[in-house]
Amino acid sequence: MNEPTDLKAIQQNLEAHIQQLTYGQHPQELYEPISYLMGLGGKRIRPLLTLLAYNLYRSDYQHILTPACAVEVFHNFTLMHDDIMDQAPLRRGKPTVHKKWNANTAILSGDVMLVRAYDMLLHIGPDKLGHCIKYFNKTAGEVCEGQQLDMNFEVRESVSELEYLEMIRLKTAVLLGYALQLGAILAGASEADCQKLYDFGVNIGIGFQLKDDLLDVYADKDLFGKQVGGDIISNKKTYLLIKAKELATGETAGELASWIGNMDFDKEEKVSEVTRIYDSLGIQDLTERKMQAYFEKGFAQLNEIHPLRKEGMDMLHNLTKNLVNREK
Repeated sequence: MNEPTDLKAIQQNLEAHIQQLTYGQHPQELYEPISYLMGLGGKRIRPLLTLLAYNLYRSDYQHILTPACAVEVFHNFTLMHDDIMDQAPLRRGKPTVHKKWNANTAILSGDVMLVRAYDMLLHIGPDKLGHCIKYFNKTAGEVCEGQQLDMNFEVRESVSELEYLEMIRLKTAVLLGYALQLGAILAGASEADCQKLYDFGVNIGIGFQLKDDLLDVYADKDLFGKQVGGDIISNKKTYLLIKAKELATGETAGELASWIGNMDFDKEEKVSEVTRIYDSLGIQDLTERKMQAYFEKGFAQLNEIHPLRKEGMDMLHNLTKNLVNREK
């Protein structure tokens, strides 16, 4: 039987595998929220990267679907807990678990998801299991560090560019790096290739977050699918705001400080005025250049690896290019 190797087939097989995962049955209140959250969909980028990294060297990616799904279950565990911390009412357009059930249930269900992620990693053979768990533990700890830094930044008046980039590296990018590294390890890739794929994932991960920061302000409203300027309204310390505070002087600095400090405002007016300040300071161009620098660094690392399957390289390249060029 010919194994499907086109991207759509891999995505379909991955989604089918995710939908048939089981986490436990009793008590129902513990396990139902997990199935609910995992059933909300999403791009499944992280497990897909694991499969595509594996596919650079071997075509039998079906053998690693369960370990790849461990990355997605872990990612959703972090989302479940993040939503509680952020008091977020919606996730992918649906009520968050702590809103649909309650915060205590969401904490416990999230804990079980982390345990189940380890169960899924146990499908890895004993020759590679130790390495994969070691790197997973490192990544999981770093994601928590990144989330704590993000919360710290909420109550700080100022955050530097370097501090922000380190926070998004930990909170978001290292898991993309691990997803690629895991696939490469499972395929038997060289240590050098595993490291380059990890580094590629981290750099494009930072680039993706900078892209999100940019889209929140400058996206086409009809394409974006959510309120443009949400970060401005909430004074979120994104790369754009950090650079604006760093560069603004005189009257412009006063205007920006006033909009940040004002608790009683018209949302559309605030978005419009802060965006005007960003435009006057060239913030869009600065962010785009920083973002492109990370993407270029990442793709240079990807191009240094030695894959065994050219079609696998084309697939990984095309997927990441599409994500880089997205408009929503």
